[in-house]
Amino acid sequence: MTTKIFLQQLTNGISLGSLYGLVAIGYTMVYGILRLINFAHGDLLMVASYTAIYGIAMFTLPWYISFPLAIIVTGFVGIMLDKAAYKPLRDAPRISLLISAIGASFLLENLALVVIGGVPKAFPRPEIFAKVVSIHGVRIQVLTIYTPIITILLLFGLLFIVYRTKAGKAMRAASMDFETTRLMGIDLDRIIAFTFLLGSTMAGAGGIMWALKYPQVNPFMGVIPGLKAFIAAVLGGIGNIVGAVIGGFLLGLAEILLVAFMPEAAQYRDAFAFVILILVLLFRPTGIMGEPIVDKT
Repeated sequence: MTTKIFLQQLTNGISLGSLYGLVAIGYTMVYGILRLINFAHGDLLMVASYTAIYGIAMFTLPWYISFPLAIIVTGFVGIMLDKAAYKPLRDAPRISLLISAIGASFLLENLALVVIGGVPKAFPRPEIFAKVVSIHGVRIQVLTIYTPIITILLLFGLLFIVYRTKAGKAMRAASMDFETTRLMGIDLDRIIAFTFLLGSTMAGAGGIMWALKYPQVNPFMGVIPGLKAFIAAVLGGIGNIVGAVIGGFLLGLAEILLVAFMPEAAQYRDAFAFVILILVLLFRPTGIMGEPIVDKT
């Protein structure tokens, strides 16, 4: 493999990994507070993508308005998911929440299938994201450069909220102990809803970036990216925000470089991600940056 091809694949891996990391943040935030794997989280990518499409096609909004609006709408869809599917089961056994999450995922997918249809739709890619630049002879799409930059900026913004605001302090308190948090006068339901808002907006941003990278949208487009983001969260240490992003970068790099060095293994790319999940669960179940979990029930 030549140096140019290696650098090309390296940038592709970083770009893909940043997408996984962006979506993985939502998984890890919800798990950190509720100890819940929100399997409907991946479908929020689909919600954001369709919202952006219809914002541009039906309401003739420019992309720089439609994209942020789609991210905001996705955030509020996340809040509605919490209120409808999870809040009524706060005191129910953990398995009930898990089943509800799976049901919410199927609901979103099939609702989109009935309302919008199963025919894939082309995602509008603005010219600014379609440009190709040449760096030392390596041709790179500018979107490949923008994606990790946006991920890092959003990560720092989220860390500021979590560690420098009152809402963030309440979120960290809730992640440690529900009852003590209630006794301190914190509205736990509001904090959980805020967590879903933040995590879902991250998924919305990831959905827009994913649709720009792979410009074809369908009701099931979020299933595989959602599962890969979950693997990234486990790899980095589920419950740890920075760990989720690191896990995403590592998974994306591993996938792309596997295909680059062993092209004959390209068809097993998805299977490779699940092998990583199994190995992590076997040898380091807390992930790279995770800590032993104490059950709050």
